Amino acid sequence: MADRDSFAYLDYNATTPPLPEVTAAVAAGFDIYGNPSSVHAAGRRARAAVEQARDAVAAMVGVTPAQVVFTSGGTESNALALKGIASASVFASAVEHPSVLAHVATENLIPVDSAGIIDLVALDARLSKAPSPALVAVMLANNETGALQPIARVVEIARKYGARVHCDAVQAPGKMAVDMGALDVDSLSLSAHKLGGLKGAGALVLRSGLEITALQVGGGQERRRRAGTENVLGIVAFGAAAAQTARLHGAMATVRRLRDDLEIAIVRVAPHARIFSQGVERLANTICVGLPGLSSDIQLMRLDLAGVAVSAGSACSSGKVTPSHVLLAMGVPESEAKCAIRVSLGWDTTVAETAQFLDVWRGLASSAAA
Repeated sequence: MADRDSFAYLDYNATTPPLPEVTAAVAAGFDIYGNPSSVHAAGRRARAAVEQARDAVAAMVGVTPAQVVFTSGGTESNALALKGIASASVFASAVEHPSVLAHVATENLIPVDSAGIIDLVALDARLSKAPSPALVAVMLANNETGALQPIARVVEIARKYGARVHCDAVQAPGKMAVDMGALDVDSLSLSAHKLGGLKGAGALVLRSGLEITALQVGGGQERRRRAGTENVLGIVAFGAAAAQTARLHGAMATVRRLRDDLEIAIVRVAPHARIFSQGVERLANTICVGLPGLSSDIQLMRLDLAGVAVSAGSACSSGKVTPSHVLLAMGVPESEAKCAIRVSLGWDTTVAETAQFLDVWRGLASSAAA
């Protein structure tokens, strides 16, 4: 990572720096070279490392290790749930991650309100007429705005119609505690690199006893739920990161204060700026802010040139920046959605880094107002 004295990394929702404990685990993990499916000593050592990590990930979300299926990350976990859990119809909130929306027909998207919270009345109405069994996908925390969804109410409605619930919880661990039993969902997606681990490892956590059809076949790995030799190093790093989440959660009170102070300063600098989902419960680290008059891609470029890393409230596809589907679903005009950026803090973000962002953004706000 670049020198933190000159580079402000404020893009934790995109990916996080590896934790020191993860770096140490990876260094040791290079000596674990056996195939976890081999029966010799080197293979057994690799298997033991995978299972130790599985224990840590399971403990992080309050389940038994047998419920954890290791994958390549959140995208694969979402696909495995939505395609592998038997269902006659699949529904999702309109603000889900693209890796969920790719598996849901447009007519089965449930609208959200102006804060990005799912319309529970609409969900109830749709499930009452849906072929059974239905599967409902609702994320725990939005990756762009940080807004938390009312999972308990979603589950309550789903159960009334015999529907199952899949929860994309990728953004939550490391920022808030996650207990699958308390959420009462049927499946849960996780990704290691969002909580201090490495890219390329994740998990789908299943309700005990829930059957799932493997999408990746040809081997007996992961109890025949996901074929392919396990990414041992990535899984070891995932376990090391999972073991640190309680400590990371403890840092969130400080992160929240930094976030709140930064939001106050942003509005003071530019009273016409709009902070999305500010009025609802959110992740403690996330700000999605629109600056009318200055496109998000221009903001990103100028911030990057000044040594500040953030993301846009829009997705890039083939080099073309398009308005955020999340903000559009919230009823934000396209002209405003094109001017939104996401600032996401982390457990080791400093006051100096937020001040660096604000100093640059003050100039952006002045140019937008000119």
